[in-house]
Amino acid sequence: MSVLKPLADRIRPICIDDVMGQEHIIGEGRILRRILNSGRIPNMIFYGPSGTGKTTVANIIAKAADKTLYKLNATTASVSDVKRICDESEMSMINQNGVLLYLDEIQNFNKKQQQSLLEYIENGKITLIASTTENPYFYIYNAILSRCTVFEFKPLNSKDIAKAIKRAVKILETEDFKDFKINIDETAVMHLAEKSNGDVRKALNSLELAVMYKAPDKNGEILIDTETAEQCTQKKAFKYDMGGDSHYDILSAFQKSIRGSDPDAAVHYLARLVEADDIQSICRRLMVIAAEDIGLAYPMAIPIVKACVDSALMLGFPEARIPLANAVILLATSPKSNSAYLAINNAISDIRSMDTGEIPRQLQNKHYDGEGNTVVGQNYLYPHDYENHYVVQQYLPDNIKNRKYYEFGNNKNENAAKEYWNKIKNINK
Repeated sequence: MSVLKPLADRIRPICIDDVMGQEHIIGEGRILRRILNSGRIPNMIFYGPSGTGKTTVANIIAKAADKTLYKLNATTASVSDVKRICDESEMSMINQNGVLLYLDEIQNFNKKQQQSLLEYIENGKITLIASTTENPYFYIYNAILSRCTVFEFKPLNSKDIAKAIKRAVKILETEDFKDFKINIDETAVMHLAEKSNGDVRKALNSLELAVMYKAPDKNGEILIDTETAEQCTQKKAFKYDMGGDSHYDILSAFQKSIRGSDPDAAVHYLARLVEADDIQSICRRLMVIAAEDIGLAYPMAIPIVKACVDSALMLGFPEARIPLANAVILLATSPKSNSAYLAINNAISDIRSMDTGEIPRQLQNKHYDGEGNTVVGQNYLYPHDYENHYVVQQYLPDNIKNRKYYEFGNNKNENAAKEYWNKIKNINK
């Protein structure tokens, strides 16, 4: 049995027409295919989740351009490794067409290391293809980005992954299990494909596990049925990297679904976070949503959500999912107002951008006026001494005395407050 290379490497396509998916960049007439056909390879960054063909396409490009391919992983490599590759290629004159460096996980190089790459890119000693699973516009130094073309690789669909699984079965039959026939149900194929969440490598790892640990029957046939496929994929893989892009993408979708009053989508993204055991992010985001998006339209949402959050933290998973679901559905179906959120943002903006002036004298903590003061006495009007506990008085500094930060939201609670204060203030006038 071959153990030299993983199955995912053995079925790796060697020409662009065999690459699964990514039609938006490698389909006929698309930009990356045109680059490949031209033979003139620019510096590039491949961005996308694992198992979507980034390394495969880099291999094909290097072969098509007749460049010597070197591979480094930024989690273990350093700039000295890049320098060594350049020195070796110069000394041995390996290839007159130059060197293509495939640098995987470039986001693991710090800013100084990425800056050091510039020398080798600009003097033409290497052509760089860097790959990353994180958003390059957040994690890659601008000087590198400006010298590279960014291509996004998208998760593969289940049909594409199913094709790769069937190809892999043929390879296993001809290379690893020559004495047996592998028979895999179509439903098992689709189960493996759907559980992989767009990652071919995960699907093939599950297939390899299923084949290796399923005993042949008396006819020498290895049958992979749905039950076997389910045992080899106990939990669906989904893209989630604490602190990475996928983490913030899910949290963003979670909040936007609640803000958009879609309880079904909100519960879906909650389920993703629950499956990732990310209770802290869920609880924190729910408290933010209650204040930012529901706000004064339903002020009781804040203490209710706080109670749900406290219950969840006390219970822990799996039971914590229940109070969290209560909080999510309550928020998604509640009336919405961001009036307080806008008010504080506008006020902070003024503090940061302009001279707002001194606090009015009548609001200062004045208990004694020294000799020679031209103004004596605080002159503060105590609202409770007046009808309806309200009196006209300047509270903002002179420089911004007419500034308006808070606008009543259009909802039952704020409309009632607006009506009440309009009435009281008109009476006072």
